[in-house]
Amino acid sequence: MSNAVSQLNESDHDHDAIWRIKQDMDESAFMDLFSSVFGQESASCDVVQKMNMVGLEPPRSEFNKNVKEKQRLRKPIEGDSKMKNSFDQRLSMEEILMVAGEKFIQFSTNRIDGMSMLFHPYGSSISGLCSDDERDVEIMRSLLSAADNVGMKQFDEAARLLARCQMMASESGTPVQRLACYFSAALEQKISRECGMVINTGKTDGGGHHVGHALGTDNAFLASYQQLPFGQVMQFVGMQAIIEQVRGGGKVHLIDLQIRSGIQWTAVMQGLSDSQVQRLRITAVGTADQTYMEKTGSRLQSFAQSMNLPFLFEVVYLQEMDAFSEDLFSIEPDETIAVYSFLMLRSMISKPKSLETVMKALARIRPAVMVVSEVEANHNSPLFIDRFLEALLFYSAYFDCLEECMERGNEYRAILEGRFFGEGIINIVGADDEERVTRNVKLSVWRKFLTRFGMVEIALSDSSKYQASLVLEQFGKGRCCDLEFDGKGLIVGWKGTPIQSVTAWKFS
Repeated sequence: MSNAVSQLNESDHDHDAIWRIKQDMDESAFMDLFSSVFGQESASCDVVQKMNMVGLEPPRSEFNKNVKEKQRLRKPIEGDSKMKNSFDQRLSMEEILMVAGEKFIQFSTNRIDGMSMLFHPYGSSISGLCSDDERDVEIMRSLLSAADNVGMKQFDEAARLLARCQMMASESGTPVQRLACYFSAALEQKISRECGMVINTGKTDGGGHHVGHALGTDNAFLASYQQLPFGQVMQFVGMQAIIEQVRGGGKVHLIDLQIRSGIQWTAVMQGLSDSQVQRLRITAVGTADQTYMEKTGSRLQSFAQSMNLPFLFEVVYLQEMDAFSEDLFSIEPDETIAVYSFLMLRSMISKPKSLETVMKALARIRPAVMVVSEVEANHNSPLFIDRFLEALLFYSAYFDCLEECMERGNEYRAILEGRFFGEGIINIVGADDEERVTRNVKLSVWRKFLTRFGMVEIALSDSSKYQASLVLEQFGKGRCCDLEFDGKGLIVGWKGTPIQSVTAWKFS
């Protein structure tokens, strides 16, 4: 490998910034959130080494085979309209990543003048591929090379690579071409920051959503809930866990951190309709849109009335989550309390004091159960290359799922890719310090964190697992979804890539 690749600039790792984050922590309670998976690894690792760590480089023997023969032998998935016969078969997203990773490694090892081969259309041979696959492989290789150059602060070369990548990218093309639009924009933002240029970005809530945007009202969000399997699997499993823990209570109080459409609570109402519940109270906590939360309450009130279920709905609106306190809730001594956190805790990783405030208040409330659903990915590494590769693998799976589950011309798909996922990509890869608010961590990290507040994990029941399998059966592409039972929790993935986790907890 050339010296340019193997010598990763130490200053890019910004150790001073890491120490500033550690100084803001409350003792050791948040150490795992900020050390994450790669926090202890050598800062001298280069892109190729990191690709090996995350499994992007395949065995060399795989690429001595003829790719065209591999395509010919690849059997179409039953029911996949895009694979009508052997001549129509395309490389999967995973295969494109593998081929591009191999080409990048070969090029990085053998290059002499840096850019000469990349500026030749499909400079190294990738014969046997259809034109879209050739284009996709070259896009991914260009992205990897650009990220490598950004990591080494070779910004001129990175910019030239990104210009070529953007020529091939398309917001309406293949999943790779769509993905490249946002990753190239993220790398451009990273270059601009490193060069001292002012970046104007809208503040997000940690998942790529603008603060103030009513998440549940957006038709694109509802479309994703209906057409993508992840949200429904997580919510049905979580709701089943809550029903099992509160069914025997006379008065049930459900606290929803950052409520969205509230559609999940209709399942709980149905599940409790045949029990002896005297009254159901839902308290919605939110920082996004108070008016929408109240409209959500009206819809839930109507549904409860249709089932003759005594119901109360209350709103706790906060400007910031660091104002969260148990005193804000109307809690009666004989209430059975459950807390639901759907993709909420992650939004406070960049604000450890807020996260600590929320968890300490919940510990004082002592709910019978707390269901936590989070993104199963590590996007919190302080090292740029780590974050880039983890984000690339994670979002490539998500964009592949969108390709399988929604038509390319679907207007809601475009909104999902741009507003929800695209902004998350740009924030993970392009932002730094306090502006980098998308900081997902994996379930293993959350487990260590939650146990520090006296929480004990509850095993999901067989009924919860059965609910997950039933949900997947309703989706035509559900066979591409993976259900992995991780300890007492559940992880749902897409074609081998983990996407989200759900766990249930009680306070000891």
